Amino acid sequence: MARIYLDHAATTAVRPEAVAAMVPLLGAYNPSSLHAEGRAARRVVDEARASVAGVLGAAPREVVFTGGGSEADGLAVLGAARALGAGRRHLVTSAIEHPAVLRAVEILEAEGWRATRLPVDRRGLVDPAAFAAALTSDTALASIMLANNEIGVVQPVAELARLAHARGVLFHTDAVQAAGWLPLDVATLGVDLLALSAHKFHGPKGVGALFVRSGVALAPLSGGGGQERGLRPGTENVAGIAGLAAALELADAERPAAAQRVAALRDRLESAVLAGIPGTLVNGAGAPRLPGVLSVAFAGVPSDALLLRLDLEGIAASAGSACAAGALEPSHVTAALGLDDAHRLGTIRFSLGRATTQAEIDAVIRRLPQLLADIRTPLTV
Repeated sequence: MARIYLDHAATTAVRPEAVAAMVPLLGAYNPSSLHAEGRAARRVVDEARASVAGVLGAAPREVVFTGGGSEADGLAVLGAARALGAGRRHLVTSAIEHPAVLRAVEILEAEGWRATRLPVDRRGLVDPAAFAAALTSDTALASIMLANNEIGVVQPVAELARLAHARGVLFHTDAVQAAGWLPLDVATLGVDLLALSAHKFHGPKGVGALFVRSGVALAPLSGGGGQERGLRPGTENVAGIAGLAAALELADAERPAAAQRVAALRDRLESAVLAGIPGTLVNGAGAPRLPGVLSVAFAGVPSDALLLRLDLEGIAASAGSACAAGALEPSHVTAALGLDDAHRLGTIRFSLGRATTQAEIDAVIRRLPQLLADIRTPLTV
């Protein structure tokens, strides 16, 4: 039987339309060159920028292309903080942010900033009242992700951004997991900075984008040329940028129907797991969640053992963030939820995608109880 891929939150297959947009451009010339070949490459980048801006409800000049989502997050957090100079020196984030944001916060702390890492409740949600209380006259920046990459919980970003702006605080959101599943209109969200990564919505790896609201100053992370308004020096990845734009435009157009179908499959799997496997918790239950993410905590079943058995059965899943793969400690996200050790160590993320079928979900439902029973049964000699 063909393998079943349920790790779309880690990465997605590049869709044919994105490949078709990229292939003719793999030999594209430098878009900074003034000759005809360079101008042709520049048109491709400009058209892609306008396409991404259209999905975000932004102006093309507000879109900066990067090398991926982690770079976009780093440029947003470090760039915004460093551009402020000697003014306010406090920022607010959450305990369940992506490592790209948390590492940027640590770097700023080493540079003399103070940071407040807000806890989340058992559902994985930031409390808006706690967020508002954390804002002080010294707060310059807040960074709260739109949707969590491990448990799929969707934060009330629009409300949080309003609270931040009422105190004159810039607001960044990591929307890497949300693209293609949630509306990303930056005016509705009210954010100043928003990060994307192409390979999360069937675009190529190694390219991302950052929305930077007009008037928001950023300091570049590195020196070099003046590309991307001087914020991301280096010759643009013309083919990758074209692939990103093609994939994002299609993902956004397909979003309403795809989200509804995938959410129904996720609910089917969730219901079967809860009904058929004792001692199971769903992380993020009771909170708004991405349609395709199901984080399940199986008591007394080490996640690495279960992942190995699933892989041998032809089912690809994960324990959480691909960026933390290989870590010996349980995820900082499940730790923030307050799970007991037995459930923290047994958390598995099934992340469905546009290509996931009911037959695949039904196959997982049939096989999973026996796999868990095999792992839980002590070996006898």
